[in-house]
Amino acid sequence: MKLPAEFVGRIEEIGAGRAEPPPARDAATVVVLRDHDRHGLQAFMLRRARSMAFAPGAYVFPGGSVDARDGEAELAWSGPSPAEWAAAFGASETVARELVCAAVRETFEETLVLLAGPTAGTVVDDTRGDAWEADRQALLDRSQSFGGFLDKRGLVLRSDLLRPWAHWITPKIEPRRYDTRFFVAAIPDGQRARDVSTEADQVAWVRPAEAAERAWAGELAMLPPTLATLTELAEYATVADVLAARREVVAYEPTAEIVDGEAWLVLPEDVAHFYPTG
Repeated sequence: MKLPAEFVGRIEEIGAGRAEPPPARDAATVVVLRDHDRHGLQAFMLRRARSMAFAPGAYVFPGGSVDARDGEAELAWSGPSPAEWAAAFGASETVARELVCAAVRETFEETLVLLAGPTAGTVVDDTRGDAWEADRQALLDRSQSFGGFLDKRGLVLRSDLLRPWAHWITPKIEPRRYDTRFFVAAIPDGQRARDVSTEADQVAWVRPAEAAERAWAGELAMLPPTLATLTELAEYATVADVLAARREVVAYEPTAEIVDGEAWLVLPEDVAHFYPTG
């Protein structure tokens, strides 16, 4: 994958040890899925606003960086434990707990889809209304922690509604780097994914195969992890099939090289075919 010319200098600087790559921040991304009567399996995507510093104009899944308070111990929790998530993602229990919380929090902040319920076996069926929006805004401006939000509403985080899917690390040449774990989840009955994110200017439910094809054709801008995930999901017919898939999560971190004076992103061999060249 060819990179803009300005990356040549950065590749040289990092390669020579004259510049240090920034640390990668822990982050979580959730592919929210549904079964459509006519279109089959669909995933919810957002197009990042062109004013954004990172990946402007790219189609992405809901998600974002871990917040310092995401790992609050008093958080009500149901489903696989942080230890089980740590094993799935190759992380410490602390980081795993933060990742799951960030996944649920960021999905609510960006779509109003909430993977939590009044009890360990139920889920909120509707998040529309002024009170929910006020809570969302309080999470966004960090005046309320995620644990505080759940406690105030008497809700239990439903980690059993999530499944581990993938792990991608931003290349060292990027000025903003993320160590991102990908989750998949079905949208709960009664809930609706909405266009509420200030970081996005467009949202859509897409068929994974169709979205991947449009990316290959240059019609949709996507980062390699997004396209790889859509291509993988295109192999499944229903949400139940996706959630039942057995996944061994492997960390992928693309590298960069200079070839004949031009900068190129080099993808891991077993996922390189998911992304068009040029």
